[in-house]
This record gives sequence, C-alpha cells and structure tokens, in this order.
Amino acid sequence: MTPIRPQHGDVGRLIVNGIELIAEPSGVLWWPATATLIVADLHFEKGSSFARRGVHLPPYDTAATLARLAAAIGPKIRRIICLGDSFHDGKGPASLSFDDAMALARLVNTHEWIWLTGNHDTALPRSLGGQIVTDALRLNGLTFQHQAGDTPVGEVSGHYHPKSHIDVQGRRLSGMCFIHDERRIILPSFGAYTGGLHIDSPPIRALFPTRYRVDLMIRGRLVRREFVPQIAS
Repeated sequence: MTPIRPQHGDVGRLIVNGIELIAEPSGVLWWPATATLIVADLHFEKGSSFARRGVHLPPYDTAATLARLAAAIGPKIRRIICLGDSFHDGKGPASLSFDDAMALARLVNTHEWIWLTGNHDTALPRSLGGQIVTDALRLNGLTFQHQAGDTPVGEVSGHYHPKSHIDVQGRRLSGMCFIHDERRIILPSFGAYTGGLHIDSPPIRALFPTRYRVDLMIRGRLVRREFVPQIAS
C-alpha cells in the first residue's frame, strides 16, 4: 500500500455503512446518534495473569486502564460496548482488587453496559453486571464483534491491536491506531499492558485489500493517513 500525505480535516470522523462514528485520541470510538462509546481489548488483570506464570509486572495495569476509561466516558454517553478481551484470562474477574472492582462497578452500574466475550475471556461471570454477549451484537446497521469476520459491512471489532507509524522530520513516531474503510473499522487496544500488530501484517492487510484509512494516536491527538494499493508499472 502507498500512503497519501497525512490529512488533518475531519480527522477522527468516519463513516461505516453510512453511519457516523468518531474516533477519539484516547482510543475509544463514539457513536453520537446513540450516545454509545465503544472500547476494545481492555485486558484487565494482565499483570496478575503474568504473575501467576512467574513473570512479575507492576500490578497497576487494571487501575490505570480503569482511570483512562473513566476519563474517556463523557457526560453524553449512556451505553458502553466492550468488544471482548476485557479481561486477560478467565481468572481476571476474580483477581480484581477491592478498589478496582468497586471502580469498575461504578462505571457499569451508571451506564447501559455490554460485554462481548473474546478469545481471552470466553466466559464472563454475571456478577460483573451489564449484559454479556457471546456472539455478534447487531444494532442499527452496525455489527459489533471481537474479531473481524467474513461479512464486513457495518462491522466494528478489535482483537488485532492495530498500530502504525509516521515519519516526521527524520523521526519515526509509532502508536496504536484505528484502521477503517466504509465497510468496517478495527479499534486499537485500550489496555495499559497491551502491545500491537502493525497494519502491514498479513492478517490485517487481508481485511483491507483496497483503499483504507488509519487514524494514528500520536501524543494525544490523531493523525490520519490514507492508503491505496500500489499499481504495478
């Protein structure tokens, strides 16, 4: 793919299946018409999961992710959709500290909250509150699921943790990103300890065979790049 120069007008605003969505520099997606916020791959309790396997990381990832999420939820938001892998493994919900469990409960109890399950959290306890969805969720022309599938029209997903880069004055700046076209969008991961898969990787490239856009998260703002297929000479 060949990138077109970075764009600044309407950065973050996108249309999927004719529906307006707003990508935010924090990594969440806003659906204005329904007062809905969408977030992907929170990976709560990744630190405790690694600790159980003998890899000790600072145990503050869940608190940091919850604080960022609370800050991203504006006063106009009524519904939250989590696109799966909200917990890093099946033991995550029971591993929450008391403070983190209370902070999460406050968010869930004050919004219409929808948990989609993912490949890391294939089952979630009802004690979390909210609605738990184990398959795709279809709402008003959009289909929400953890991983991109075979019917992309109106699809909103996560799973791949897309990342990209931009070269500025001889320096390469990398970050997580939204990747989208008029059919589908893949959200960046939101969790504090999550890595990323570059948009040039085969699994992502296969999902966007033609023209697509990337909204790259760099230093608290979004930079949009547009990509088109290279034409062989």
